[in-house]
Amino acid sequence: MGGNKAISYAGTGKVEVIDTDYPTFELKDGPGVNPANIGRKVDHGVILKTVATNICGSDQHMVRGRTTAPTGLVLGHEITGEVVECGPGVEFIKEGDIVSVPFNISCGRCRNCKERKTGICLNVNPDRPGSAYGYVDMGGWVGGQAQYVLVPYADWNLLKFPDRDQAMEKILDLTMLSDIFPTGYHGAYTAGVTTGSTVYVAGAGPVGLAAATAAQLLGAAVVIVGDLNEERLAQARSFGCETVDVSKGDPKDQLEQILGVPEVDCGVDAVGFEARGHGKEAATEHPATVLNSLMGLTAAGGALGIPGLYVTGDPGGVDEAAKVGSLSISLGTGWAKSLNFTTGQCPVMKYHRGLMMAILHDKVQIAKNVNATAIPLEEAPQGYADFDKGAAKKYVLNPNDMIKVA
Repeated sequence: MGGNKAISYAGTGKVEVIDTDYPTFELKDGPGVNPANIGRKVDHGVILKTVATNICGSDQHMVRGRTTAPTGLVLGHEITGEVVECGPGVEFIKEGDIVSVPFNISCGRCRNCKERKTGICLNVNPDRPGSAYGYVDMGGWVGGQAQYVLVPYADWNLLKFPDRDQAMEKILDLTMLSDIFPTGYHGAYTAGVTTGSTVYVAGAGPVGLAAATAAQLLGAAVVIVGDLNEERLAQARSFGCETVDVSKGDPKDQLEQILGVPEVDCGVDAVGFEARGHGKEAATEHPATVLNSLMGLTAAGGALGIPGLYVTGDPGGVDEAAKVGSLSISLGTGWAKSLNFTTGQCPVMKYHRGLMMAILHDKVQIAKNVNATAIPLEEAPQGYADFDKGAAKKYVLNPNDMIKVA
């Protein structure tokens, strides 16, 4: 088999297209690979020809230099592909299948996997529970922003689409199943969104828009999205959300203008640790702003879903505490109001089949809502730059020209 092209982290603010090795069924040394994983046999894996692989806000944290990611790390954890080779231990997945890959790698064998906690698998990352493709401190599994990628535990991990032609017709929707649609859904679901709920989603990036879409799918009466970026707020309004511009002040005041009361039933943090302040502080970073704001504006007895990323190592943190993930959170507010919190990686496998069915049967248009935009692999550096500037798009890489763009 021939070579492989991929996108790698080339230092703060930079990504590049590189030539790299075609995957094999054994983990090899390389940037970010955990030494304990080198030489690990992956007879239970498959090699995918990548159909679609997306640029994620979580990738941007690394590219901005806000993690300890090493240069040369092949990026990409949102992967949809065609199976081109199966390891000898694969029984049910076949060559030619079109599949979605959960961004969190899980073994299907450990206690957590058996309890559907696939975001914190105990066997795939020697350093800590939980793993992902192409991500710092996640075990060193090679990323999927590439023409070809290795996926372990294929019979367990992969979601096979039932019909190839239908899958390719809806590929821009289905590619969101690897991460942002389940992640947004997890944020809304764990915030307690149900029929008639009022919901505030902090952040109008792709995950925030996916959470807003999920809230609508779950039956919310009103979904309000807050952000600093007017283009992204306009994207939220395009599918029926109310919006607040947090650069104009505390979202609580704007919520009252929409709802008649300064609170919502459910809150979702789709921003994470690079949060900026509200009002006059919008130009500077205040990493605890969103969490504290959500505690203030969520009704007593409510819940916060927190799909936004928080890290334990941030070289660019605003102070020494933030550099190790220690934020000044008003936990007393949360305690006094009896709020529930759910954080951590979304367990994608808990949701992805149901969301696939909603897509295939036209119950939701997630690609339209997040403004999915397909670009060639070679244009990934420009896509990263535009996304970093706040483009209201979800960039979908098309490494093998399998997505036919109208």
